[in-house]
Amino acid sequence: MTADRKLPWDWYSGIVPENVLLDPTAYLETTYSFVMFRSQQTNALEVGRGTSLYLGVMFDFGERARMKIGSYVLMNGARIICDSEISIGNYCLISWNVVLMDTYRVPSDPTQRRNELQKVPNRSPRRACAEVAAQAIHIGENVWIGFDSCILPGVTIGKGAVVGARSVVTSDVPPYSIVAGNPARIIREIEPDGTARPVQTG
Repeated sequence: MTADRKLPWDWYSGIVPENVLLDPTAYLETTYSFVMFRSQQTNALEVGRGTSLYLGVMFDFGERARMKIGSYVLMNGARIICDSEISIGNYCLISWNVVLMDTYRVPSDPTQRRNELQKVPNRSPRRACAEVAAQAIHIGENVWIGFDSCILPGVTIGKGAVVGARSVVTSDVPPYSIVAGNPARIIREIEPDGTARPVQTG
C-alpha cells in the first residue's frame, strides 16, 4: 500500500479507508472491496499478518460495523454484511461466494419490510438499511467454510470446524466438527489426528 493508501496493482481507482488496518504482509487484491464500506468506527477493519483477500471480497459495512480478520487467512469472493461485529481467527479458509451476515438489514414483518423497500429509491446509493438488530459472528481458528455457504447472525463457529459447501449455518458449530446442509447440522467429528468420524445417533 502506498502513502496515499492506494494499491499499486489495483485496477480500481479507490483507496484503502483510513480506519482500515492492513498488515504490511497482507494482500488485498483491489480497493473495490470497499465500495459499500461505510463504517465510522476507529479500526473498523483489522487484517492480520499474511492474510490474502482476493477478487470479489466485499465489505458491506454499516456505520457502526467492526471486523477483525486474523493472520494467514485466505478469503476468495466472500460477501461480508456487517452492522455490529464479525471476527475471523487465524488460519481460516473462506471459500468462493460465502456470505457472512450479522444482520438481515430488513424487518421480518412484511408491512415494515414493504415500507423499507419503498424508501430505497430515494437513497443514494440505493440500499436497504432499516434499524434492525445485529448479532455478532465469531469464527474460531483454523475453520474452513465451503463455497456458497451462508453464516447467519449470532453464529459462533468453533476452532477447527468445517462447514460443507452450500450450507446455511443458523446456530453455533462446536469445535472440530463438520456441518453441512440447510439448516446445517453436524455430520462428522474431527479427531486430533485430522481424521473424521461419523456422529453417533440414537
